[in-house]
Amino acid sequence: MATPHLVHSNDLPWTDIVQGSRVAIRRKQLGAAAQGKKLGCSLLELLPGKKSWPHHYHLANEEALFILEGSGILRLGEERLPVTAGDYVALPAGPECAHQLFNESTQPLRYLAFSTQIEPDVLVYPDSQKVGVMAGAAPGGNKAARTLEAYLPLSARVGYWEGEVD
Repeated sequence: MATPHLVHSNDLPWTDIVQGSRVAIRRKQLGAAAQGKKLGCSLLELLPGKKSWPHHYHLANEEALFILEGSGILRLGEERLPVTAGDYVALPAGPECAHQLFNESTQPLRYLAFSTQIEPDVLVYPDSQKVGVMAGAAPGGNKAARTLEAYLPLSARVGYWEGEVD
């Protein structure tokens, strides 16, 4: 009996995520394809010589990585840790688990990325000193359902009553 909650990764197309010359990721959103609601899962390939998403942490969502094939470097906070096939990394919400992967090898780094799908979520990007706010759909969730997605400098300040009309 077929069910929409069972998918095979080979049946899903890759989505290429490329930004500039240093970011190149291939992604299959397994959790979304299987109609998951509170847990996301993606199969990712980080291409040789590339890095993943910008160094970031979440204030609501917890993530985890499981390395399937290849090797790389995990930037965790300010540490740089080698990761290889069989490694599992828990990334609870908060600044101590700011993270980013690098593939300094000549082979693809293939891994599973899991995430709770809590929304709204706030993401902080320490390197670029910005903050992202998402509501309606969690990061990695259904973009069509997203009601808010905004990126602002961490230094942005607006008073509580600013712009309000009497």
